[in-house]
Amino acid sequence: MNFTTVRGATIDYDDSGPSSGLPVLLIHGHPFNRTLWAPQVAALVEAGHRVVTPDLRGYGRSGVTPGKVLLADFADDLALLLDHLGIERAVVGGVSMGGQITMEFQLRHPERVRALVLSDTSAPAETQEGKEFRNRLADRLLAEGMDGYAHEVIDKMLAAYNVTAMPDVAARVLEMMCATDPRGAAAALRGRAERPDYREVLAAVRVPVLVVVGADDVYTPVAEAESLHRLVPHSTLAVVEKAGHLPGAEQPERFNAVLLEFLAQRV
Repeated sequence: MNFTTVRGATIDYDDSGPSSGLPVLLIHGHPFNRTLWAPQVAALVEAGHRVVTPDLRGYGRSGVTPGKVLLADFADDLALLLDHLGIERAVVGGVSMGGQITMEFQLRHPERVRALVLSDTSAPAETQEGKEFRNRLADRLLAEGMDGYAHEVIDKMLAAYNVTAMPDVAARVLEMMCATDPRGAAAALRGRAERPDYREVLAAVRVPVLVVVGADDVYTPVAEAESLHRLVPHSTLAVVEKAGHLPGAEQPERFNAVLLEFLAQRV
């Protein structure tokens, strides 16, 4: 187990693969933890890359900061983690909220980025309706815990047909969600409700960018990924068939093939 303390919080992380390999920082979404990336870590390490997978502040084994945690807080935590590991520049990627943290990292620490991987995410600022929803959900999680919410959204986190077709994957995703500390999840929801618009940030990106999306993602549909792709003219777009919001978990071989090809050809 590896951990470091940054800005008052203990951050647990895995640092896998050769220290001389291309550094790849992978950021999980809400309400998961670093084990979401297990299939990608195995494939990337086998290809000779160095993979850093942290538990975000408030998730997994990392320390909890109650109240509100902004995407900027997560991004600054990760920059300090890279400092701790002696990594100057990395490929930075994330899924869903992790993708928005990736965009925030590009905004705040562009000199640290070798390439971006944006999976099943969106760039516009939160809407007023979205802000109200996230704050209500934060209140609910604090009052009720994670279990009810997790079971309600499992068929949106995964494509509904994969919940039954892939019971092991569904069980793993549910376990992650239910194990999350409600205080950490609520703090992230409140912070995410205040996220800025990242479209100008993406339009100015000059490093390679991979945009990935599950073909049947209901949270951030293919149209959302296509809009990201249009924002970054030199980006690569990949649609993963037979997957929903978490294609790296639902179709790991297909997701890994896309990611490895991008790293080999573009980075």
